[in-house]
Amino acid sequence: MGILFAKMDIKVLEESKNHLIIEMGNVGHGFCNILVKELWNDKNTKSAGYHIEHPLIGKAKIVIESKADVRKVLNRAITRVKRSADDFKKAFVKIC
Repeated sequence: MGILFAKMDIKVLEESKNHLIIEMGNVGHGFCNILVKELWNDKNTKSAGYHIEHPLIGKAKIVIESKADVRKVLNRAITRVKRSADDFKKAFVKIC
């Protein structure tokens, strides 16, 4: 049994050392909520949020401001999200 995810298209709209705005297609509120929540778990995050203009046709815009290199903060958050998803998958496989 597998889950098929649509290919994510990611575009950087604005970037500086401590500020990043990215646009992502083929993602919904669930993914964005998880990522933003994990960004807030980093002590270097000053602000993190997202917006989807229309739930059916809109692309997600994620805005991140940090005290440190914003790409490093984002990469650490992505790593933690992946680790949590892997842990969930292992736990789920055990009960099946």
